[in-house]
Amino acid sequence: MESFFQHLLKEFHFPLKNPVLIFSTILFIILLSPIVLRRLKIPAIIGLIISGVIIGPHGIGLIGPKLLESDGSVKLFATIGLLYIMFMAGLELDMSQFKKYRVKSFTFGFLTFIIPIALGYPICRYMLNLDATASILTASMFATHTLVAYPIIGRLGLSKNTVVATAVGGTILTDTAVLIILAIIISSKTGSLDYTFWIRLISSMVIFSFIMFYIIPKIARWFFSKLDSEKTAHYIFVLSVVFFAAFLAEVAGIEHIIGAFVAGLVLNKLIPHSSALMNRIDFIGNALFIPFFLISVGMVVNYKLILSGPNTIIVAIILTTFALFSKWLAALVTQIIFKMTNVERQVIFGLSTAHAAATLAIIIRGYETGILSSQIVNGTILLILVTCMVASFVSENAGKKLLIQLAESGGEIEKKRVSRNQHLLIAINELNENELLIDFSVLITDKRVLNPISVVSVLPNNKEAEQRIRTSRKEMDEIVKHFSSGEFPVNVVATIDHNLSSGIARVSKELFTDIVVLNDNKNMNLLKRIVGDDREHLLDVCEKTIFFCQLERAFVSYDRIVLICPPYAELESSFSSWCERILRLAKELNITIEIYGTPEMHDAFVRVSKQVKIFAEISFVPLVETEDFFLVNNKGSEEDLVIFVSARSGSVSYYSGVDSFLAKLEKAMPTNDQILIYPSQEIEDNLFIGYDDISTTPILKGVETIQKIGKEVGSIFKKGN
Repeated sequence: MESFFQHLLKEFHFPLKNPVLIFSTILFIILLSPIVLRRLKIPAIIGLIISGVIIGPHGIGLIGPKLLESDGSVKLFATIGLLYIMFMAGLELDMSQFKKYRVKSFTFGFLTFIIPIALGYPICRYMLNLDATASILTASMFATHTLVAYPIIGRLGLSKNTVVATAVGGTILTDTAVLIILAIIISSKTGSLDYTFWIRLISSMVIFSFIMFYIIPKIARWFFSKLDSEKTAHYIFVLSVVFFAAFLAEVAGIEHIIGAFVAGLVLNKLIPHSSALMNRIDFIGNALFIPFFLISVGMVVNYKLILSGPNTIIVAIILTTFALFSKWLAALVTQIIFKMTNVERQVIFGLSTAHAAATLAIIIRGYETGILSSQIVNGTILLILVTCMVASFVSENAGKKLLIQLAESGGEIEKKRVSRNQHLLIAINELNENELLIDFSVLITDKRVLNPISVVSVLPNNKEAEQRIRTSRKEMDEIVKHFSSGEFPVNVVATIDHNLSSGIARVSKELFTDIVVLNDNKNMNLLKRIVGDDREHLLDVCEKTIFFCQLERAFVSYDRIVLICPPYAELESSFSSWCERILRLAKELNITIEIYGTPEMHDAFVRVSKQVKIFAEISFVPLVETEDFFLVNNKGSEEDLVIFVSARSGSVSYYSGVDSFLAKLEKAMPTNDQILIYPSQEIEDNLFIGYDDISTTPILKGVETIQKIGKEVGSIFKKGN
């Protein structure tokens, strides 16, 4: 027993050496520090940094300095966390918004770069008595900033806000410029700053850009398309791209964080934000890698050296004060130029004021080459701790204020609401061959809606009905498991009915469904397997908006959405409902919607986009008649997702040639994925609901016959002329 306790004490001797114990200890800190410090109103990010200070080699010594070296395990995980932060910043960036506000990003990037350097150089040169090279390097350190507070903004749902996109865009611009300055200063110190250096730097960056923006997207698109069912392989592939990009950036002479951010930009269009893959990336990063990085930042702090003498404290105060002031001044000038609110300025200041990754890279490299003294290094360490704390406090407080401000004013972020007026019903009996249909349903669904999706399995009412329902439970479990990968709530219903179409119609009414989604794949003939009959029968008994989906390609392969609408489609009562779904799909996939229809329909579609605040790229091709689509669609490709908005007989947008148009469309575009939408024809006013025996069907059939005869006669006269 005594030997056991001696062995146990040896294992817990500081610094810890057992890798399993070290890993479990850090995991407990990641778990408990935010919970404990939350009661003290201290943000989780600050808690992790303080925890790093306490357990680090300069604190109680729980973690030894060897683990923080380049080949140490903590250093490895910290590097992964840093790259993860930059990668997620690029991945979650709303590219359409970034393009829209690129002027603000470039302006802020220039200001947050030039102001700290222009004002910092004389302070370092004359107040701190540094030489010219050290002054330039230290002043450039003021210009950098790390998105330490970005997870706070993302948690508040503001990652796609205009000012956040401005700050993130400015971050990558200023950090890239500063890290290039670092490479130039180091080369000048070693005496190798000649024309060969410039040729090597420019050529390597050109090669890096070519690989990342041309080759990697083609490989990623092919990989996601060919291995669509291998979800685990998708995540491993994404990680491989991130670290390969970081390696390429280092080879090109720039810092690895730039490569990780570029990887996020490259994969931005290929990973929908509501997909299961995006959920995995976000979950693993926030749960493991990013907390490791924040703890490692605290481990670097040596408070003993900072308190060793007045000179170090004075240097630290000067560096920290000016670092905060320069970033505040850059945010203030940006506010004045673009007439932002005070809260928006505070958000930009909070995101741009934290100094960590790039700052450490600059200072450590300057110290290793003899350009900077240990006094500057110690002062910078205090600067890192203070600025990270200030950034966290400011970002959390300003983020909450901005969220409230936008919600009250109806801005880019609506009030987070729970609603029951949207419910999507998927009619499938098995998961196999229906994964794309389920993923499509997730992409077009608003995540704020309570219980947004139900899956119904309709089985025939016969002697084997009860046995089939028991058997179907296994398939239902597989479907729920597929949904759970994206943390998406789903309601599963297994029912029996004498008529399968009627079963779907009945369940859609019971669940107050607004849209029904079916797999209408031509090769599988799955509609008859599910519904038991043709489209027309289902349309007769189900009055909901129905999406007949023929989906075979991976979503990443789509180049655009071709939306074909008949005249007066905008007058249907369910117009805004299906419009919102299509807008959400385009937004998730980052592709353009090309509308073929009347100008009135296009204007109504744009109005819906503004009302629901889903801004996708929309182009428009006017059509006088729907059949003109085959004359004006000159640039169609197999990568187009074709969506045709049809109409039920008797509706305002129905016309007699709709069936023939569908046949022509299938012949003209046989290899394209297609979605056929039938808008809802539910009766909103129940005043005449009791008069079901009065039917206009015979009259409508007669009118259609007369219209067809008129068209045939008209075509004869046209040929004669």
